[in-house]
Amino acid sequence: MSVGTGDSSTAVDVRIMTRAELALHGVASDASVRRPDGAGPSDDGHVLVDGANAALPRNPDSPYSVRDGKVWLGDEDTGLTYNAVRRPRFYDLTTSDGIRYEQIARLHGSDVLATTVVQTCIRYAESDRCRFCTIEESLRSGATVAAKTPAQLAEVAEAAVRLDGVQQMVMTTGTTTGPDRGARTLVRSVRAVLAAVPGLPIQVQCEPPGDLAWIRALHDAGATAVGIHVESLDDEVRRRWMLGKSTVPLADYEAAWDEAVRVFGPNRVSTYLLVGLGEDPDELVAGAGKLIDRGVYPFVVPFRPMSGTLAARDGVGAPSAELLTYVTEGVAAKLRAAGMSGADQRAGCAACGACSVLQAAGG
Repeated sequence: MSVGTGDSSTAVDVRIMTRAELALHGVASDASVRRPDGAGPSDDGHVLVDGANAALPRNPDSPYSVRDGKVWLGDEDTGLTYNAVRRPRFYDLTTSDGIRYEQIARLHGSDVLATTVVQTCIRYAESDRCRFCTIEESLRSGATVAAKTPAQLAEVAEAAVRLDGVQQMVMTTGTTTGPDRGARTLVRSVRAVLAAVPGLPIQVQCEPPGDLAWIRALHDAGATAVGIHVESLDDEVRRRWMLGKSTVPLADYEAAWDEAVRVFGPNRVSTYLLVGLGEDPDELVAGAGKLIDRGVYPFVVPFRPMSGTLAARDGVGAPSAELLTYVTEGVAAKLRAAGMSGADQRAGCAACGACSVLQAAGG
C-alpha cells in the first residue's frame, strides 16, 4: 500500500489533501456555531467550505487562516472559500421550564438539527467506554440535559425549521439498558417531531437492536434513514478502541444493516468508519466496498482526539492527512462506481457531510 497523491490527478488530489488537512488541523479562526463535546468526533466549529458543510477543529495553532472569505495557508490562497454559519435564532429560546433550546438540540452545518436523545450510555464506565467518545462530558459541563422528551424535541424542531430554515434532523442516543438499545425512545421522538413538522427528513442512530423488529418500528414511525455505527470492521481494533461495544459481534451489525436496507432501502443506511484507529487502510477501503455492495453508505471520518476522551488522555494523535486522503479517495471511488451519494440519504451524517471529506472527493 502506498499512501500519497497520484501524478495523474494532482490538482484534484491537492484540493482533497487540503480539505483533509483542514479536517484534521482546523483553522486559526473561531466559529459562532460550535460543538465542544459529545459522542464525537471532535471539538468543532461548523462552517461552510466551498459552500458545503464542514466541521473543523478550532485551532489557534493551525497553519490555515481565514481572510476575505478565503482559506489561506500562510500567504498562499488555497482556492477554498470559507463562510461562518450564523448562530441560529432558535438558540435564544427556552422551554416553559427554563431549558435552553440549545441544550436540547444543536445546529450542525448550516441546516441540520442534531440531538442526542439520551445523553448517558451504559458503556461509559472507563472499563467499557469507546476511547473516542465524550457523550457524558457535555452533560457534566451543563451543555445539555440527560434525556430529551419527545415534546421538547418537537418544540425545538418546529422553531428551528421556522426560524432558521433547518432542512433535516439527526437523532442519536447513548446505548440504553433494554434490548432495543435506545430504539424505543427514538421511535417516540420521531413520531413527536413529525407531528409538529410534517415531512422533515430524520435520521436515527443506534446500536443494532437485540430485536430487529425495532428497525421496522423506526421506519414506520417516519424516520427517513438510519445510522448503525460500527466505527471499525477490524475485530482487534474494535476490542482495543471500543471495549464494551465490541462485545456486539460484527455478525449482529451485518444482520442489522441487511434488515435496515430491506426496510429503508439501499443508500438509506449508513455506518461510521473512523480513519486513524490502526486499521490497515487497504482493508478499510475494501471493507467499505463490501458495505457499499450491501447498500450501506460507509461514512469515512477521521479520528480526531477530543479533550476528555480516553484517547486524548493517553496521547493518541490524529491520522496523517496523507492517510485520510488515501482512504477517502479509495472509498469515494467505490461510491461513485456504485452511484451512491451521501446527499441521497436525505437526512443524517452522510447527507450533511460536515465531519468527512467524502463529499469533496465526489462521494
